[in-house]
Amino acid sequence: MVMSLELKNKIEKARHNLHKLVERNKGGLGHPDVIRQSMALDELINEYNRISRTQTRT
Repeated sequence: MVMSLELKNKIEKARHNLHKLVERNKGGLGHPDVIRQSMALDELINEYNRISRTQTRT
């Protein structure tokens, strides 16, 4: 099974959105919107890692 291109695209989009939010908030990493986006990105990366681990075991 190949890693989902859709998931990779979601990760890249979330990463880009996080970067834009940090810029918009003048580097304010503690801003609620930045934290929320960072958590969403973390979840996508965790999902990617779970799938990756499963694929390497088979």
